[in-house]
Amino acid sequence: MASLPHTLIFLLALASLLSPSQPAAPCASRRFSNGKTYALCADLPALGASLHWAYDEARSALAVAFVAAPARPDGWISWAINPTGSGMRGSQALVAFRGAGGGMTVKTFNVSAYALDAAADKVWFEVEESAAESSGGVMTLFASLVLPEKGITVVNHVWQVGGAVDGGEKPEGHGFEPDNMNAEGSLDLLSGIAGGGPGAGGDYRTKRRNIHGLLNVISWGFMFPAGAMIARYLRVFPSADPAWFYLHVSCQLSAYAIGVAGWGTGLKLGSESVGITHTYHRYIGITLFALATLQIFALVLRPGKNHKFRQYWNVYHRTIGDAIIGLGIINVFKGFAILKPQQKWRTTYIVVIAALGCIAIFLEAITWAIVLRRKRQNKPMSHN
Repeated sequence: MASLPHTLIFLLALASLLSPSQPAAPCASRRFSNGKTYALCADLPALGASLHWAYDEARSALAVAFVAAPARPDGWISWAINPTGSGMRGSQALVAFRGAGGGMTVKTFNVSAYALDAAADKVWFEVEESAAESSGGVMTLFASLVLPEKGITVVNHVWQVGGAVDGGEKPEGHGFEPDNMNAEGSLDLLSGIAGGGPGAGGDYRTKRRNIHGLLNVISWGFMFPAGAMIARYLRVFPSADPAWFYLHVSCQLSAYAIGVAGWGTGLKLGSESVGITHTYHRYIGITLFALATLQIFALVLRPGKNHKFRQYWNVYHRTIGDAIIGLGIINVFKGFAILKPQQKWRTTYIVVIAALGCIAIFLEAITWAIVLRRKRQNKPMSHN
């Protein structure tokens, strides 16, 4: 595989700074205009939201106040319980938004799919009363619920915010930022513990997303370019033959194995995120897997050095290699844009790939100097 140092200038321009999220006010200091009070409250770990509640275990009666800022002033907020699993799918949601008449309204939705119907659904719990208010860019959803089973003390809950309401009747889709994707957790109705946890899988999903990103950065974003540099720049030294070949093959096979693991985790995450599609990142990942698999077969079918088809194989091998390197680095930055890690991780990768590019440019100059010198030495002497 060949290296493409000249593509780095374009790739480095893809990085952008992240804007830090604003911390929310502690839930204990909040006072409601309707005078309601709740025994317990928690600042939720995503979207700057807070939840206030009181639970009567004998009646399975739950009173809640959910506070969050919608994505836009005319947007919506939602709090839900998922009685059958974790995450959005299957959750029983209360959604507050400004209705067609301009006043605040609350509807219930059985979230069996990503798109919601305009009509309110019958949900798992009984809603005795509900209301909502909006002030200062923050919405508050009030509800009194009766859970259908006695003895429930821990539930999986999901919360979300969105930026648009279709005709004042139906909330439209929410964003796919890390905060949106991690807005789920377990809620202990008696102890007051609320947030992410194994019961809902918020933290676990974040870890898998991070593992997916790390595997792909190591394989497509670093090892494939490094392996290509080994093949291009060590082979000009006779003393490095055949060591350069085995180093190149070992590096690329390891990169392929790690890349396949990263690709597989991406497919798994995609299958669990119904309605969420990062189109370009996904298609580039599929293309990378296909091209890298072709390279593995190319290694098996490689003609001998003196074979008449060897020159064609070389062109094919280098072209596919260049495509893998370019697409791999581009997709790493696509992944950064989706995952939005701390800026230091993006900066670290930029420094690493820029260092590889500088090394490649330096070695390219040395390689051409050696090749040209050998051509001059091997050129036959002219006769008068």
